[in-house]
Amino acid sequence: MNSTEAARPDALHRDALAVLQPGFTGTTAPDWLRRRLGEGLVSVGLFGRNITDDRQLAALTAQLRAERPELLVAVDEEGGDVTRLDVREGSAFPGNLALGAVDDTALTREVAHALGARLAACGVNLNWAPCADVNSDPRNPVIGVRSFGSGTELAARHTAAYVEGLQSAGVAACTKHFPGHGDTSVDSHLALPRVDADEALLHARELVPFRAAIEAGTRAVMSAHLLVPALDPENPATLSPRILTGLLREELGYRGLVVTDGIEMGAIADTYGIERGAVLALAAGADAVCVGGGLADEATVLRLRDALTAAVREGTLPEERLAEAAGRVRELAAWTAAHAAGGPGAAGTPGGAEEPAAAEAYTRTGLRAARRALRATPDKPVTPLSGPPYVASLTVAVNFAVGEETPWGPAAELRALLPGTRSGSYGAAQGEPAALAGEILAAAGERPLVVVVRDAHRHGWMTEVLDRLLAVRPEAVVVEMGVPQSPPRGALHLATHGAARVCARAAAEVLAGVRD
Repeated sequence: MNSTEAARPDALHRDALAVLQPGFTGTTAPDWLRRRLGEGLVSVGLFGRNITDDRQLAALTAQLRAERPELLVAVDEEGGDVTRLDVREGSAFPGNLALGAVDDTALTREVAHALGARLAACGVNLNWAPCADVNSDPRNPVIGVRSFGSGTELAARHTAAYVEGLQSAGVAACTKHFPGHGDTSVDSHLALPRVDADEALLHARELVPFRAAIEAGTRAVMSAHLLVPALDPENPATLSPRILTGLLREELGYRGLVVTDGIEMGAIADTYGIERGAVLALAAGADAVCVGGGLADEATVLRLRDALTAAVREGTLPEERLAEAAGRVRELAAWTAAHAAGGPGAAGTPGGAEEPAAAEAYTRTGLRAARRALRATPDKPVTPLSGPPYVASLTVAVNFAVGEETPWGPAAELRALLPGTRSGSYGAAQGEPAALAGEILAAAGERPLVVVVRDAHRHGWMTEVLDRLLAVRPEAVVVEMGVPQSPPRGALHLATHGAARVCARAAAEVLAGVRD
């Protein structure tokens, strides 16, 4: 037994465990996690590594709740490009940019409710979503399609609708990334981004969707690991009393749970270390510390627990602040238990996962939304492909939030609709643009050519490959599955507004001239 542990944890230890939202490895609950649940842990975070399908997920959450019935089971399920439920297939729901492109708040509310109902049926009751970030910097490497768009009021009304839809299914929304991650060109998983907007612009742009989320009743808000000098020139938002307490609590009047983004992310861990980062976050006004995207073991939980208890004993973290934070975590756990709306599975009981028919219903909802989000240029009836095409995907490394393990692109969907479809993936590291274009043209031969890109406006090599391909094959189709910032290219240009599986399906249906 760790020498710092008591046989029966005291209130301080229980509060320190209560404010942690740790992850773990595996698809069943490890013994150490079950033991810590009995000692005071109130939250668990799930990631793609923990999920194989809905039935397994429901069994896992039931196993966890056998140790603590009022438990927050959190997941990062934004839909669209960021999915944990469908991490190996691609999401059954379009993401925020697609919903923003449609701009029908009733549809956004419906999609969020359907996603929430699926989570609830699997025993998940806290979703680290939606993103309320206004994607004002087109170079943004980590937000992009995760935002409803670059319009402030658009982002605000859809953030509110998403919160309402998700929570109507009994799943608490966690609106992120406060005070706004859209005007950045750095990924906070890797380093500390900086937002240089002045205070007036922040209030007129970044904070508007968060105000809307608060008015809609969001049960949680996630802080961003970024520096906003106009608000606090010294501390990143997650560690800033001025931002978390002064702005969020006192000025905006927010009373719910404040969760940090992953404390192990480079923006915090590389500068402060996770232990000091956790202490400073709690002292600044955060209530729960998210950890586990990259660190997912008992040693990490104990390091953080002991750092918090030591800070209280040393006087650097007031005991009443830790107790207040732990109380808010327990209050949200109690709210989710009282508002469970997903049937037996919402409580994590065995057999609560949806039957296949229900899973198909969720996909139908998502596909209907993805079809509405699809934009074709020129805007006229599309002539289907003359035969099975060659699909060339121009690929880049995706950010940590999306994950490399999630497939994307319309090749698989086209193969299902047009048997004989062939495909290949091409990245900048594989050769110069001229060589890549030559490889693609040779592989395509006489087949119809479909070129798939993702955020082409951010990648010069991608634009050059497209130039060379279209010079030889002007009849080629271009499918943009990221932010459609570049002017439409190709004889037909399809903008899906995201790389979810249903977005790929919507594009494939148009190209094949087939629709279920």
